[in-house]
Amino acid sequence: MTPADRRVSPEPENEQEPMVVEAVPEAKYADVGDGLSMHYHDDGPAEGGVAKGTVVFIHGSGPGASGWSNFKHNYPVLNDAGYRTLVPDTLGYGYSSMPEDGDYGLANLAARYAALIEAAGAGSVTLVGNSQGGAIAIRMALEYPQLVDKLVLMAPGGLEQREVYMEMQGIQAMVKAFFSKSGLTRESMRGVFELQLHDPSKITDALIEERYQIAVTQPKTVISKMKVDNQEDRLSEIACPVLCFWGVDDKFCPVSGAMKVATRCKRSRTVVISACGHWVMVEYPELFNGTLVRFLDGTLG
Repeated sequence: MTPADRRVSPEPENEQEPMVVEAVPEAKYADVGDGLSMHYHDDGPAEGGVAKGTVVFIHGSGPGASGWSNFKHNYPVLNDAGYRTLVPDTLGYGYSSMPEDGDYGLANLAARYAALIEAAGAGSVTLVGNSQGGAIAIRMALEYPQLVDKLVLMAPGGLEQREVYMEMQGIQAMVKAFFSKSGLTRESMRGVFELQLHDPSKITDALIEERYQIAVTQPKTVISKMKVDNQEDRLSEIACPVLCFWGVDDKFCPVSGAMKVATRCKRSRTVVISACGHWVMVEYPELFNGTLVRFLDGTLG
């Protein structure tokens, strides 16, 4: 399926339901090798000023994920603070290539992100990764340290054995909805995403639509072939400064991972937030954005 094909709105589920408009905006594409392309948003400082640096946001997995949907309330704040931001879609998500037989392991995804950074002419960057995106960011800090100035993690994956994640309520709900024999629906997706947050009322119709329109384009192999290695024993190898956020009520990645980051990353600051689920950047955007800007500016302390 081409990017142009994916811009066509899904057919209504019944004759009474109106056709929907494109919920996720389209931006740029980069060739990342082997005939694959990654879609990304590229925004600079407000009023065209000279950027202090570049920040790359890496979203998590799950049906319908895209960079813009995950971080639309965060990256503009960094633009206003003087930073260039790249907000890509990981392979298999958003408007990026979705090969059914693709390699969705961490090593390959990290390599594609490195190719994107090079294609965008960004040089060394700060990586901001949530969930699977956090696992990709960790792998990049380990394998491409010359590209990573700073690392920001929000409940990153890849810090437990696979069996631990498969026992989490949110992961079980996500797998059940995505592989349902009756097919993925907006309501089944809502049930999954209400587990993302401590306060499920923050899951809006607009967010469900953003995710649903992407989800119906994804091959099942995006999830079934996803491989997230346990990287906890390599955290001590990360040399750059690390900022980590974790919600106490996370139902996807166990909060015990916060202590692993805090104790094993040599130059880390970890923020554990009560009454918070898997998406700190959505539930507490002012806390997240403000702390992130201070970390980038070197004034966090």
